[in-house]
Amino acid sequence: MKVDIFTALGIGFVIAVVVYFIIKPLIFKASDKLENNKQAINDLFTIPLIFAAALLSFAHGANDVANAVGPLAAINDAITSGGAVVTQAAIPLWVMMVGAVGIVIGLALFGPKLIRTVGSEITELNKMRAFSIAMAASITVIIASQLGLPVSSTHIAVGGIFGVGFLREYLKKSYDRMVDEIVDHHQGEDHDVIEAFLENFQKSSVKGKQAMLQELKAKRSEAHFSKRERKSLKKVYKKELVKRSALLKIAAAWIITVPASATLAAIIFYTLRGMLLTQ
Repeated sequence: MKVDIFTALGIGFVIAVVVYFIIKPLIFKASDKLENNKQAINDLFTIPLIFAAALLSFAHGANDVANAVGPLAAINDAITSGGAVVTQAAIPLWVMMVGAVGIVIGLALFGPKLIRTVGSEITELNKMRAFSIAMAASITVIIASQLGLPVSSTHIAVGGIFGVGFLREYLKKSYDRMVDEIVDHHQGEDHDVIEAFLENFQKSSVKGKQAMLQELKAKRSEAHFSKRERKSLKKVYKKELVKRSALLKIAAAWIITVPASATLAAIIFYTLRGMLLTQ
């Protein structure tokens, strides 16, 4: 049974509201037992990450696999209809099964290397970052699928990874500028005092952090790092947080693969056409 997009959105909204009221008390209960650190927060995203990955797999099947089996469905329809041109080709179950089996075999044979590249060689991912990427990619691909746009789930997911990586760079540089201001403001004081101030800053609420930063800005003196040192620090962050070599490699792959595939398909078609004409 197929439903229109507005009905699907309505059903999804109702389910989301119900799940929200079910999950909210469970999260509050779990958060009471958590320590005040990043690892504890990441642990909350274990189950959401599993569902986000499942949603991304659904989106992948709705678009990438559909792109692959589309020509097969058209060929099958042309054969069964005697070569008649139709506006919409029928899609038998066996055609979709071919796509499903193909993606499983491809993932088993060649997937591990790509998983390592996407999962660890571009930027360091944790559960929270991976959840953000999976949800962003899923929403983008599902919207594109509804609009009938053939897109690449892999390219979209990689774009999400770079987005998270570049944001990490920005936040890291901003945080270190803030720490520099804190250290500079407390110059001459004991190291333990500075460490205590930083620890209190991390544990403070958003309003508390804003108040502490406003206090530092009001009393800020000259920068702790020189301009040359800041430039060196930026270079280190670029190498550490987002690997530029991976960015260039993937960008080159995006630019090269489409023309290469078009050229190869044209050569195969021209060869087959020539073989048929000679008979």
